[in-house]
Amino acid sequence: MAMGGGWAERIEAVVDQVAAALFAVAVGYAAFGLTSGVYFSAGAAAVAYLLSTGLLRTVAPEERRFAVPDFAIPAIGVPTDELLLTERAELLLTEPVELLLTDADRLRPAAPHAPLELALEDIVSELAPDSRVVRLFDPTAMPTPGQLNARIEQHLGQETSPTAPPDASQALYDALAELRRSLR
Repeated sequence: MAMGGGWAERIEAVVDQVAAALFAVAVGYAAFGLTSGVYFSAGAAAVAYLLSTGLLRTVAPEERRFAVPDFAIPAIGVPTDELLLTERAELLLTEPVELLLTDADRLRPAAPHAPLELALEDIVSELAPDSRVVRLFDPTAMPTPGQLNARIEQHLGQETSPTAPPDASQALYDALAELRRSLR
């Protein structure tokens, strides 16, 4: 469906009416906020709508800047020997078809000297013996279950952790009490 001048003018008229109505609502709301009078704000909105509608009608459209020629869709001739989608067609193969792929059909032909098997290289043998990975999984460096149990018992036997700071809540309480006394 082509959009002619009539449609464009109707759309522009509707946009003008919507813009005038929005402006009138804004003026009415502002008038109600200033005076708290319903009749005054309704009258102000009506006057604003009429004025803005009249002003928008006086705005003339600009002249066309570019000449746009009419575009006519050419008729397409459909040959009658083509397969139409409205018909159901079946493709029957009466003779067996053999497909052969050659080396030329491959994306990248294999080099004649390239090995066919995949060679995996063990990079762990290249690591230094003092490497962190090697030390982490070294079975001789792992503690025995007895050593682990002794460490856990030693940790649970301590009342406070050696890295935990001492409890200073009483000292803080005393310092706050002294500060209160000095402010009085």
